[in-house]
Formats: sequence, structure tokens, C-alpha cells
Amino acid sequence: CMNTNPPTEAAVLDALRQVLDPEIGMNIVELGLIYDVKITGDDVRVAMTLTTAGCPMGESIRGGAEIALLNLEGVSSAFVELVFDPPWNPGMISQNAASSSV
Repeated sequence: CMNTNPPTEAAVLDALRQVLDPEIGMNIVELGLIYDVKITGDDVRVAMTLTTAGCPMGESIRGGAEIALLNLEGVSSAFVELVFDPPWNPGMISQNAASSSV
């Protein structure tokens, strides 16, 4: 039995920062695409959105996010749900990211 501490929300977000939106070239956390993180023991559930509802890369981004979570220490199951409410808008981009990309 592995006795690892459950991941923190900060660790989850760090893992998700490895996942890029290929169209914009920024990670999904900085883009403000992560709406919700729920950690229950070793199970992590994330609600995320996409910059556009019909984004052809959506499934690939969602899958990448799930893999990033499963690679986290202390995570044995992960589920990433795509939601489109509220709709994403460029105002959700993290201020640090917006200013550093100029």
C-alpha cells in the first residue's frame, strides 16, 4: 500500500501547466481554462473548458490534461470533464501570462 499524501490543488495546477493549447501556445492554466479542481484522496476531477466549443484539439487537450494528472504522485485516478458554461473569453487569461507574452 503506497502511503502518499493526496495531491494539493497547487500540485494539480502545476501538472496542468504542462498542457498547452496548441492554437494559442499557452498552457491551459494561464489561459483560465480550468474551472474547478476536486481532490478526493487519490482521485482528481477537473472541470475545464476550451477557448472555442468546437476546438478540434479539445479531445487531445483533455486527454493531455488527464495524463498530466495521472503522472502526479498520489493520484491513482483522474477525470477531466469538458464544460462550456460559463463560456471562455480572453479576459480569463491570467494577468501574468498576458503581460509576459507581449
